Amino acid sequence: MIFNQIPWAWLFPIVLSVSINSAWSKTPEVTGGEKSAVAAQLDAFHQAAADADYDAYFDSFSKEGVFIGTDASERWTVDTFKDYVRPYFSQGIGWTYVPRDRTIVIRGDVAWFDELLDNAAYGECRGSGVLVKVGNRWKIAQYNLHFPVPNNLARQITQMIKQAASTVH
Repeated sequence: MIFNQIPWAWLFPIVLSVSINSAWSKTPEVTGGEKSAVAAQLDAFHQAAADADYDAYFDSFSKEGVFIGTDASERWTVDTFKDYVRPYFSQGIGWTYVPRDRTIVIRGDVAWFDELLDNAAYGECRGSGVLVKVGNRWKIAQYNLHFPVPNNLARQITQMIKQAASTVH
């Protein structure tokens, strides 16, 4: 009886593997050109912020784009983020985050990324998010900016955040 079950034991992983490979093969292969286009869009986004270039900055976002800032209360749609940014950029005040160590993954018309950023005031930061292809351009659907916290400082930092939050409420 056990010998009758053995073929199924080794056949199942093979069938599963073929099925998964078949599904992935239907996803268009990503060319280096597409990854370069995503990277260029992210670089243009950061440069526009550094230059306080309002139009170029918001042209980087998709219509439904969202910016998630470092504070837990900061989740802005493009329209609400425009209201926040306008007073700064109109005075020529931007912000400079220099990207490095970026990873980009693309599946079809969706790309996701994470990148380490350097900032004069905050030091090392991390950006992550999603871009969607709109026509022939990649647009930011979500950008999330945050401060990486070393594991050995996490408890101390989160305790400080809890204390700050308790004084606000």
